[in-house]
Amino acid sequence: MDKMRFESTNLTTGNIDKIAEMFPGTVTEGKVNFDLMRSLLGDEVYGDEAYEFTWVGKKAAIAEAGRPIRKTLRPCVEESKNWDTTENLYIEGDNLDVLKLLQESYLGKVKMIYIDPPYNTGNDTFVYPDNYTQAIEVYEEQIGLFDEDGERLFRNTESNGRFHSDWCSMMYPRLVLARNLLRNDGVIFISIDDNEVAQLRKICDEIFGASNFVDTVIWEKRYSPQNAAIWFSETHDYIVVYAKNKENWYPHLLERTDEMNARYRNLDNDPRGIWKPTDATAQAGHGTASQFYVLKAPNGKEHFLPSGRCWVYTENVMNEMIADNRVWFGSDGNNAPAIKRFLSDVKQGMACRTIWPYKEVGHNQEAKKEIKAIFPESVPFDTPKPTRLVERILRLASDLDSIVIDFFSGSATTAHAVMQLNAEDGGKRKFIMVQLPEPCAEDTEAAKAGYKNICEIGKERIRRAGEKIKEDAGLTAQNFDIGFRVLKLDDTNMKDVYYAAGEYTQDLLSGMEDNIKDDRTDMDLLYACLLDLGLPLSMPHTHEKIDGFTVHTYNDGDLIACFDKQISDVVVKEIANRQPLRAIFRDSSFTSSPEKINVEEIFKLLAPNTSVKVL
Repeated sequence: MDKMRFESTNLTTGNIDKIAEMFPGTVTEGKVNFDLMRSLLGDEVYGDEAYEFTWVGKKAAIAEAGRPIRKTLRPCVEESKNWDTTENLYIEGDNLDVLKLLQESYLGKVKMIYIDPPYNTGNDTFVYPDNYTQAIEVYEEQIGLFDEDGERLFRNTESNGRFHSDWCSMMYPRLVLARNLLRNDGVIFISIDDNEVAQLRKICDEIFGASNFVDTVIWEKRYSPQNAAIWFSETHDYIVVYAKNKENWYPHLLERTDEMNARYRNLDNDPRGIWKPTDATAQAGHGTASQFYVLKAPNGKEHFLPSGRCWVYTENVMNEMIADNRVWFGSDGNNAPAIKRFLSDVKQGMACRTIWPYKEVGHNQEAKKEIKAIFPESVPFDTPKPTRLVERILRLASDLDSIVIDFFSGSATTAHAVMQLNAEDGGKRKFIMVQLPEPCAEDTEAAKAGYKNICEIGKERIRRAGEKIKEDAGLTAQNFDIGFRVLKLDDTNMKDVYYAAGEYTQDLLSGMEDNIKDDRTDMDLLYACLLDLGLPLSMPHTHEKIDGFTVHTYNDGDLIACFDKQISDVVVKEIANRQPLRAIFRDSSFTSSPEKINVEEIFKLLAPNTSVKVL
């Protein structure tokens, strides 16, 4: 093994275990792959590859997860619903950049992630503008698709390495960032099919650790065979499940079905409720001497053990059970004894199986009918998932107050399912949907219906579905959140002020008097501050006028900000008197350096524990 890549010198077992917990894929057989760790932290590392799961472009994909960006999220109140009261988010933009921006605000806070990424069927076009994807010519040169005379060695079909490499490079950094967001008892569910399930498992083993693999679910997505299929008619997809830490996550039990409960009856009108008879004997090899005896029924009839069997209870315990009417001898008292198992004593729920029939969680056609019911004028989305499927996942993996993320949001089925389940069980789950505003092709039903991109479809679905759920459940907006705040990915709010000395001109200097871009609003600056400070983006905030200047208060004083220019001492003193945790101003709020110093002195006097920042 390459000594430069794997090393354990001067590391204790405890230190290696800590590294394995933080970076599961970097520890192999008790040794640490420092090159991989450096790549995960954003360093560009070069060297010979070892035998491992790899592809052309992997190092760049790994490094991408740690590469910084100059982006921000800009609030869009006019496209939101119930902006002031909602705790849900709908974020438009490349999910790689969005996940990077969410790292501080939601690090270790997300209970459940569900994603339905591109399946890479050969018809997918990756619209994610990742700068580490390679041109076909570069790829062919690296893996040697040409002979010495420059002739192509074989045709570059979709089944060759690059076909999978592009997909792997797209998924890897997103899953690294997603893992960071999960709580220590969090879990991720990923829909996929046969095209990339093998690669997905290997990527997740590296990112989450193979020991945190939970299971692969088989979802029956079709209810009838496709006779046009050349080989087999595919009727299923997969859902791959990984926990952040498998020892800390256990799925909830599912509700018992009517079919299961139908086995319980009350043949003797027992006041303790319905029950079912179960065998009163067990294999003799597991019994003790006290479990071999002749059992006498209340009517005096003797019951002998079958060959190779023993009673499930000792004679004393069995007699106590009989006295408590917990043993059934039939309606006439002459049947073989059976133990009464009351439904009230049974664990309330059932463990989830790995095969999910469409009768339980829905199928593709059901999903399309759901979309049709929401958009009767058209069907603007071709490949939705059924709401019941995502509801099943939420029941298994979310708590009543969980944060749920879907960063391949599509038609926003996950948001729909969150609202539906909240309506059913009174939960206050919060969703964060992330979707690239991929344009709708001109010949699609979506474009004909007036939808310019997928985000417009998703937002409209949430609006319509939320109102329908509220109407059906008879709830009010005060106790049921069907809103969402829209945030849109954009370049940083700050002007680019880095120029070589010879590039400075008088016009440029005058334009640099304010370091904030001209088109940015107070709300833009406020939400950029929330991201920088690691504050959640869903908390309540207000704004008011003080001495003619606009002052923003976020979450009852977590942050108070004023972004107006040349603000007065009255404003500064009022903010200081309220003693927020943080106070923020912009550079142009003050006309000179002495004014900034004066602000610092005011806060030292009136609010010494407040952290003051100037943009």
